[in-house]
Amino acid sequence: MEKLTYLIKGMTCASCSARVEKAVGCVDGVSDCVVNLVTGRLTVGLDTAVTSKAGFEDALTKTGFGWEEILPVVADSSGVLINPADGDGSGIESSSTNAGSADSNENHKYTEVQTLRLKFIISAIFALPLLYVSMGHMLPFGLSLPLPELIHHHYNPLGFAIAQLVLTIPVIAAGYRFYTVGFRAIFYRSPNMDSLIALGTSAAVIYSLYATYCIQSGHPEYADFLYYETAGVIITLVLLGKTLEAISKGKTGEAIKKLMELQPKTALVIRDGVELELPIGEVIVDDIILIKPGGKIPVDGVIIDGTTTINEAMLTGESMPVDKNPGDKVYAATININGFIKFKAEKIGADTVLAQIIKLVEDAQGSKAPIAKIADRVSGIFVPVVFCIAAAAFIGWFISTRDVTFALTVFISVLVIACPCALGLATPTAILVGTGKGAQHGILIKSGEALEIMQKIQTIIFDKTGTVTEGKPEVTGVWCETGEKTQGQAHCLITDSEDHKIATGVNKTANLSPCLLLQIVASAQKGSQHPLGEAIVKAAEKENLPLLPMTDFRSIDGKGIICNVDGKKVIAGNKRLMTENSVLIEENGGMAPCLTPVYVAIDGKFAGVISIADVIKPGSAGAVKEITDMGIDVVMITGDNKRTAEAIAEQAGITKVLSEVLPQDKAAEVMKLQSEGRRVAMVGDGINDAPALMQADIGIAIGSGTDIAMESADIVLMYNSLNGVTSAVKLSKATMRNIKQNLFWAFGYNIAGIPIAAGVLYIFGGPLLSPVIAAAAMCLSSISVLANALRLKAFDPIGKSRNIT
Repeated sequence: MEKLTYLIKGMTCASCSARVEKAVGCVDGVSDCVVNLVTGRLTVGLDTAVTSKAGFEDALTKTGFGWEEILPVVADSSGVLINPADGDGSGIESSSTNAGSADSNENHKYTEVQTLRLKFIISAIFALPLLYVSMGHMLPFGLSLPLPELIHHHYNPLGFAIAQLVLTIPVIAAGYRFYTVGFRAIFYRSPNMDSLIALGTSAAVIYSLYATYCIQSGHPEYADFLYYETAGVIITLVLLGKTLEAISKGKTGEAIKKLMELQPKTALVIRDGVELELPIGEVIVDDIILIKPGGKIPVDGVIIDGTTTINEAMLTGESMPVDKNPGDKVYAATININGFIKFKAEKIGADTVLAQIIKLVEDAQGSKAPIAKIADRVSGIFVPVVFCIAAAAFIGWFISTRDVTFALTVFISVLVIACPCALGLATPTAILVGTGKGAQHGILIKSGEALEIMQKIQTIIFDKTGTVTEGKPEVTGVWCETGEKTQGQAHCLITDSEDHKIATGVNKTANLSPCLLLQIVASAQKGSQHPLGEAIVKAAEKENLPLLPMTDFRSIDGKGIICNVDGKKVIAGNKRLMTENSVLIEENGGMAPCLTPVYVAIDGKFAGVISIADVIKPGSAGAVKEITDMGIDVVMITGDNKRTAEAIAEQAGITKVLSEVLPQDKAAEVMKLQSEGRRVAMVGDGINDAPALMQADIGIAIGSGTDIAMESADIVLMYNSLNGVTSAVKLSKATMRNIKQNLFWAFGYNIAGIPIAAGVLYIFGGPLLSPVIAAAAMCLSSISVLANALRLKAFDPIGKSRNIT
């Protein structure tokens, strides 16, 4: 199955996108066919063993729209990330291209806006005097505007008509695409918004031409039945709406533009001892790159020399800079704050994390939420129904009034006001802005469907290790037999000496301070590669304790180590190792259940214990509380024993715990909750979480986790904190609320507007809607939907900005 992406040119409303989807979706071998009206993109899965790519593109050409094959994110010859050009939507042409750069993409959008603006200005220049000539003498309260006798409707009716015709022709020329696209759509039996405009204004012009002929034939009374200004003003207003719409659409795609602009164009590479400033396209894997303070990281890599602090907010959304040391990874587009570092390039071009983020955001913005199917179903039959309503209204009013002018007014008003633009824009604009805003905050939502389902989640399951907790052991306390203790970490789980009620026998070591004990054991563990040993060594480094000489190191698998430190025999490990070496320890109440104790004996006598734990992340408890306050159940799942799991859960504020669950059984636990009728989200970071992430209604991967977990998830959090989960829920709720508001406005506008245009109010003595007012209302509906979607740009997951309600 090959995934293809095309730019569809010339789409103007929801009927257009529905028509393309219907036409190409029925091609054999096609699956997952989605057309996004806002971006103009068609994404489709094609089984080339069933239908060739050329065969599919033939079907695409037959839709009547221009098309261009595009690739989402690649790197150009200079190594700079590029994004396919969107085109200007004009003409029937097809090509296959890798498009231009991000700058080219912006140039295309700029050209489209400038073209529409020019067409609007031209039409306005002629429409305003057209309105003056045709309507100036009809102003109330004696305010009629003067006209020369040459074009006055009383003194020279024919000149009056010809003047309007001359002023109308340039306006129609400026809006010619409404006619070429609109009538072509009718020819293909898929009428769209342009078809409504083309038919309505054509009817007005044709009738006016007939009236002009009648005037020339000696019937001056037909000067009162000219509708040139209706066609001219409608086209001008629609061009104004299209111009404002294009400007707003450009703003909805700013997220990808900003991401692509983050990448620097050059890199300072060290080759053969010489510093060379090269275009990043010339950087190769394993190149050594020098970054100075204030410089941007050009590609992904790992630090080999130097320490610094890096601002990763542009990728993760986290405002706090991150300390970086040799061995730590750095990512393209992040900013080096204060140190000189050298790093080895590992990923370049389209393989960088930045490129992958852009790809995810692009895919999400091209997708559809399930709620969009409502608008799709309606728009597919909407325009033909409008034609029927307009024709019925014309016939009904003509029969009842015998006034063809009145009936024609109603006919044109119904066609013009019923434009389904607002319906087509309601969902994709909100998804574009919502997913882009999420990316700015380090929340990568892979599809519109995930965005919609997230706000319906009833239960969130958190994996313990690496998700709720840091995922790596840390020293939380050091206790000496004398009763003294020290707290090593801010999140130390030892609060007083009663946490370790350890009574030793006669073979005890006295006068040993906690710092000295930590120093001795760290010196013993410096030869160990065990995670617990590494945690002890790191704790000593944080306390600036120098390591002592160590000899005769011996590691006993599953038990601990034995060695000599500064002339003393040191045994450090579990109780079994102590017992085997005749070190007497008697526990009274035991260790706190969440701690891993490392018992220490010096010269055969019990010396104390170092407590090690996988501590919870700083924001876990706050995030859990915020989620439960939203009415969502929180469950923690882990393979740890019940006592340890419950102790961690208690600190995080989680009341429901699934402990001693084997990795392969996590997906089954998710399924069990789903069988109870609950929508379940799974949050994890490891390879063993991937099946559960796939099984859940929404899988959420912590960005610091494995690639497999990230590929299996529907949402990826780029920073290692559960706060991203609450932000994802808030963003989902805000976006879906926005979509519902848009759909309500779009549907409500058409439900109310069409009957009014058809003259329902006029029957009961109310006003009759003129075609010009109908055109203004139609444009206003689309602009209102776009403006409402852009309100999502004010979304703040922390809640500092105003609420999007």
